[in-house]
Amino acid sequence: MRILLIEDDKILGDAVMRTLQHVGYAVDWARDGKAADLALRDQVYDLALLDLGLPQIDGFEVLRRLRNRKSSLPVLIVTARDALDDRIKGLDLGADDYILKPFDMPELLARVRAHIRRAQVAPSTEIVYGPLVFDTTTRLVRINGEPFNLSARELGILETLLMKIGKVITKEMLVEKLCSWDEMLGSNAIEVYVHRLRKKLQPLGVDISTVRGLGYMLEKLDA
Repeated sequence: MRILLIEDDKILGDAVMRTLQHVGYAVDWARDGKAADLALRDQVYDLALLDLGLPQIDGFEVLRRLRNRKSSLPVLIVTARDALDDRIKGLDLGADDYILKPFDMPELLARVRAHIRRAQVAPSTEIVYGPLVFDTTTRLVRINGEPFNLSARELGILETLLMKIGKVITKEMLVEKLCSWDEMLGSNAIEVYVHRLRKKLQPLGVDISTVRGLGYMLEKLDA
C-alpha cells in the first residue's frame, strides 16, 4: 500500500515516514502544498496524510483541488490546529478523518489501517482465500490458523492481489503500490518477488496466475 505524507515539519515527517515504512507501507513525502498537489495529480495512492499549515499552498487548498478532480482518495488531516472551525472546514472539504498533533504513533497507524481497509475491502477485517487468511488490521497472514512469514515485498504483492481477487494486477500497478519516490524497482525485480511468493504459496494450494502480457492475478475460488 502506498501513502502520500504531506508535512513540512522535518522532524515529525521523518518520524512518521520511518514508522509507516517499518510496518511495510511505501511512503512518498511532499514537504509543501505545491509538491503535494502535483503528486496527487500524477501518482496513485491508497491514502494521504495531510498537514494544513503548508508552504506555497495550504492543506485546505490541496484538499479542495483533490476533491474537485473527483478523487475519492482517503485523506487523514494531521495538524496542530485544534479550532472547531478548522475541523469543520476540513471535513466539509472532503477529509475523511482528523487527528491532532501531538499524537501517539499507534493511534495514527490504527487510523491509517482503518481508512485503507474501508477504501479497499468489505467491512470485514479478514480476507479468506482457500487456507490463507489475511488480516487487514494487523497485516498478518495465517495458513490454517498458523502464522505465515513473508518478506515486506512479498506481503505487499500478496496484499495487492488479495484486494483485487479475480482482477489482473499489472507489474506497473505493483511498482506503484510497493515503491516510494526514492526507491527503484523494475519489472524484473517484480518477477523475482512474485516467483518467490509463488514458490511459498503453491505447496499450500494457493496459485498466482500469470496473465501473459498483462500481469498477475488470484483467480476467484469456487464457492
